[in-house]
Amino acid sequence: MIIVTGAAGFIGSCVAKVLQQTSQEGLVLVDDFSHQEKEANLNALQGVQRIERDDLEQWLANQNDVSAVIHIGARTDTTEFDKSIFDRLNVAYSKMLWRFCTQHDVPLIYASSAATYGGGEHGYSDNHAVVPSLKPLNPYGDSKNEFDLWVLQQDEAPTHWYGLKFFNVFGPNEYHKGRMASVVFHAFNQISSKNAMRLFRSHNPDFKDGEQLRDFVYVKDVIKVIRFLLDRLPESGLYNLGTGKARTFVDLTKAVFTAMDKEEQISFIVTPLDIRDKYQYFTEADMSKLERAGYNLEFYSLETAVEDYVQNYLVSGRFYDGTL
Repeated sequence: MIIVTGAAGFIGSCVAKVLQQTSQEGLVLVDDFSHQEKEANLNALQGVQRIERDDLEQWLANQNDVSAVIHIGARTDTTEFDKSIFDRLNVAYSKMLWRFCTQHDVPLIYASSAATYGGGEHGYSDNHAVVPSLKPLNPYGDSKNEFDLWVLQQDEAPTHWYGLKFFNVFGPNEYHKGRMASVVFHAFNQISSKNAMRLFRSHNPDFKDGEQLRDFVYVKDVIKVIRFLLDRLPESGLYNLGTGKARTFVDLTKAVFTAMDKEEQISFIVTPLDIRDKYQYFTEADMSKLERAGYNLEFYSLETAVEDYVQNYLVSGRFYDGTL
């Protein structure tokens, strides 16, 4: 059986739906299922077992037929500054799963984050030697980097493990995420209601308003990479998961207007103080390690991904059905 944590969330639910269609393995979905706003993400998943997040460790004590663990579950709020929450949900919980996978030699794929790169002072290479030097900009990024560091210090590990540094992932099943949803999602809603979109101003003299750069990656590409790792089991390690091509927020917003067949109307607002000094102005994944591991599928372009997301999901409020 394959365990998917964070299975009611955005990426986790999409991964689970593809696995149900493409794998012969049974699925065990792990999450805090008390959040009713995420329940619709799971509607298409039938015949799966659910385990509450806080019950997983005890449940694992009696399991010996787990074939893989895909650990997507985490506290992902970059505006949360209570370190104890991240220590419990992102670090300690991940260590528990690492120990289980090591003891039973179960392949582990876990979600790290591009937030570990901080302001990009050390670039965006997934070279393990860089990890100790990284300085994330918020407690969420700290928690992800702390676990990456801990993993690299372990003498015992699963034969196959992969820490995926997700860049800016967007796509279906993020309806519940509120403020933390992607800019594509927010742009669609603003344009739908006001025929206009407001972006954050730049507070960095090196970047014009709206020309802050991110590596935006479609969730369908994320799933393809996870499937590749499960099927091919290349060399273990940390891997970036972006497209390798940074694009501006203006580019992204224009793509949403085009997908909606609306005239562009973009303005700028002051970046909120609670995130202004923690703001990344540039991210771009170095994808060479994944390419060397044998991954050669073409990533969605920003425009193609936005068009698919807007026209096939957001317009109708449709949830992801596992189609890649």
